[in-house]
Amino acid sequence: MKIEDRKVASIHYTLKDDAGTVLDSSDGGDPLAYIHGMGNLIPGLESQLLGRSAGERLSVTVPPAEAYGEFDPDQVVEVSRSQFEGVAELAVGMQFTASGPDGHQMVTVTKVENDMVTIDGNHPLAGKTLHFEVTVMEVREATPDELSHGHVHGPGGHHH
Repeated sequence: MKIEDRKVASIHYTLKDDAGTVLDSSDGGDPLAYIHGMGNLIPGLESQLLGRSAGERLSVTVPPAEAYGEFDPDQVVEVSRSQFEGVAELAVGMQFTASGPDGHQMVTVTKVENDMVTIDGNHPLAGKTLHFEVTVMEVREATPDELSHGHVHGPGGHHH
């Protein structure tokens, strides 16, 4: 069976940046299971998996536009420390959910200086070219429940 829309694919992967640093990997755990065509993977990786079968190995390079987008300097803003009411200590790297005109957004603290805090609303991998080593482990039919929920149930997927 080949990977196509509405099929469940299970993959083992290692993700590296341009410098070869491992950013994420499924090694030592369950493979990642997803429903193809449901937007569960970044577009540049998903498009390269289309038509693949269990046992295939591939290397995929995904440019920012097909991953988490280009880095947007307008997403880096300085706000008052008072915006973090109830947070005793702020440190670089902390993440928060912020509310804005476009809804909720994850932001990362990138600088704390006196009463000002710099936050970045870009995805941590925005602007980065991603390099994947992928092995397709299994391809199967999705169950009606998985299709209605939009995600895989069980190992490598979502657990209710």
